[in-house]
Amino acid sequence: MTKTANTMWGGRFAAGPDAIMEAINASIGFDRRLAAQDIAGSRAHAAMLAATGIISDSDAAAIGEGLLTVLSEIEGGTFQFSTALEDIHMNVEARLKEVVGEAAGRLHTARSRNDQVAVDFRLWVRDQCDAADEALAALQKALLGQAEDGADWVMPGFTHLQVAQPVTWGHHMMAYVEMFARDRSRFADARKRMNLSPLGAAALAGTSFPIDRHMTAEALGFDGPMANSLDAVSDRDFALEFLGAATICAVHLSRLAEELVIWSSAQFRFVKMSDRWSTGSSIMPQKRNPDAAELIRAKIGRIFGANVALTMVMKGLPLAYSKDMQEDKEQVFDAADNLMLALAAMAGMVGDMTANRDSLKAAAATGFSTATDLADWLVRELGLPFREAHHVTGSLVALAEEQGCDLPDLSLAQMQSVHDGIRQDVFDVLGVGNSVASRTSFGGTAPARVREAVAQWRKVLG
Repeated sequence: MTKTANTMWGGRFAAGPDAIMEAINASIGFDRRLAAQDIAGSRAHAAMLAATGIISDSDAAAIGEGLLTVLSEIEGGTFQFSTALEDIHMNVEARLKEVVGEAAGRLHTARSRNDQVAVDFRLWVRDQCDAADEALAALQKALLGQAEDGADWVMPGFTHLQVAQPVTWGHHMMAYVEMFARDRSRFADARKRMNLSPLGAAALAGTSFPIDRHMTAEALGFDGPMANSLDAVSDRDFALEFLGAATICAVHLSRLAEELVIWSSAQFRFVKMSDRWSTGSSIMPQKRNPDAAELIRAKIGRIFGANVALTMVMKGLPLAYSKDMQEDKEQVFDAADNLMLALAAMAGMVGDMTANRDSLKAAAATGFSTATDLADWLVRELGLPFREAHHVTGSLVALAEEQGCDLPDLSLAQMQSVHDGIRQDVFDVLGVGNSVASRTSFGGTAPARVREAVAQWRKVLG
């Protein structure tokens, strides 16, 4: 089998790995996505080396300009990536040498690929936290639009997917606004913790050169350098934390997607998805399939899988760096891509969907949804203990089932046959509109509360 020399490894190896070793060892097929971060880190490192007198100003200037040339080639699609050069770091450095000559060889002074990849990956994941926050804000705005339009639209609230109590469409939409707000806070918290620079930790023990790690940290937008060189090159908890936040966010997206699938069915008819987010059937012309929602619902598997996979990679590694960590990126890249796609699709679907107000209201009035209001009335107006009121209400529900009607359809006489203290004004609380209007406690479903919540979030989101 033909072998080729790999001069980037220096004199330790007379020849490079064979084809199989090259294939398993190379990461350029995926870590090329770190090109912009790699070049940013290298430019900051070169500037620091000059500022501390480790390399000359002229070499640093040549390196800085040469790196910009390499970046433009990568962004322009003319850069030739080489598997033989293993990774993005070696590919950039090799091309830099072709562009600026001998000065390129001084760039790697006082650093290692270990701290180089750690800073590149940390920068990339930090960018993904920012992107997720922006996408989540867009989704919240779409949900706010739905909530504002339907602040007083009555719909059934469910527990166990059984009709429980009436709520408002706006209240239901605002529940997801709150969920996605917590997702944003998780990404923000993760970003804050990861915003320390590993650059300058070198291979694992730091360096004997008089570097200024605070300077490179500031140049790259970090709050400061990581305090321990072993920790700096060996941990990937920042990536795990991103995946944890992404997994929880994907769970929320999947739950909303599931509701959209159910609500758009012929059995519910709560919402109509726009043609942009639906597909037809190849054989059944009547079908309008909520494919986008179904695919979002499936994305949780990929994102959760990435979380588990990276956890398994890291769980048994001794300090400091091990080649296992090359497997840290593909899973994170895939999870981030799918999360961003799901967020964008969900924002589009929510913004375009049309709620069927009549179907929502009709469904809200089924399943004895105002039974709790009746029990509350018995407590409030007749002074019954709640447990007794619960029993009386259950008896009235059973009577309505026997009669084939809902609670508001029972006559006063029928109600008084169960409890003679019931009065005509009980019917005031049995309508679904009255029910939701009465739920004025903080965080309740009353339209007034929904509009307050929308207004507060409008101020937050702008």
